[in-house]
Order: sequence, then C-alpha cells, then structure tokens
Amino acid sequence: MSQDALFQLGMDSVVLNTAQKEENTTAQPAPAVCDDKDHFIEKNGVLCAGSHFIVDLFEAERLDDLPYIQQTLVDCVNAAGATLLHIHLHPFEPNGGVSGVAVLAESHISIHSWPERNYAALDIFMCGDAEPERCIDVLQRAFSPGRIDVQELLRGRSA
Repeated sequence: MSQDALFQLGMDSVVLNTAQKEENTTAQPAPAVCDDKDHFIEKNGVLCAGSHFIVDLFEAERLDDLPYIQQTLVDCVNAAGATLLHIHLHPFEPNGGVSGVAVLAESHISIHSWPERNYAALDIFMCGDAEPERCIDVLQRAFSPGRIDVQELLRGRSA
C-alpha cells in the first residue's frame, strides 16, 4: 500500500509504544458461499440477516492486555462456530485501551476498551449458522465483569 493511501486512511502517523505492539493476524480464506443460500436466519419466528449483540462490560479486567484480548476474540469465534478471516487490534497510549475487530465470514466482533474505567464496548454480529450468543459466556469468563449489559438486535428483519 502506498504512503498516500496510508495517509488517506489516517495510518501514516501511528506510533506504537515499543512495549505494546499492534497485533495483526490473518486466518485462512473463508470457503466459497453457495449462490443459492443468502445466510439469512430465522430467529424467534423472525426472518433476518442475523443477530447483533451490543455488549457493555463494567468493572472488567485485563482490558489492556493485547495478546489476551486477541485470544479472547479467537475463543469467541470458536465458541460461536464462526469462520475467522482476520483480526486487527490497535493499542492506545497512555491508558492502554484497545480497539479492534475480528472480521468473520459471518460478519464481525469488535471491541473498544477503556481500562482506566474498567469498561469495554463490544459488537458481535453474525449471520448464517453461527451462534453469536455463545460469545457472551466467553466474555464473562475472560474479563470477569462486575456487570454485563447485553442487547440483541435482529438485523435485516423482514417487514
């Protein structure tokens, strides 16, 4: 990628703390999708594109531990039966917060953490046969939140 393209993406001035490196992991390409299946699901009698969970973790731990967060996202993907395409995590200084995304064949899991407030915001959206609700237990075990708020949205609902 050229320097101009990186500049347009706002990536030319990223400076990482030498103690904390940005993680960039790529998995194997996803298998081809059959043309006759659009991966919409039926949930609670509703035809939709998939389930989108909005997750807030309060009084949570290890929200500045980049390798741990990466492994937790992988554990979420595996628990949900999803297909990992790529993980990109970025640490922020000086507070150690982390922003990132696990890109899935079925959509994504994203995280943004504020370790100085023991808070993290996550999005978990999946279509097809994946079971995104299984990520909630993984997050609870991994980050030991004192409180967790979960909202589920059914995306692309048929009218």
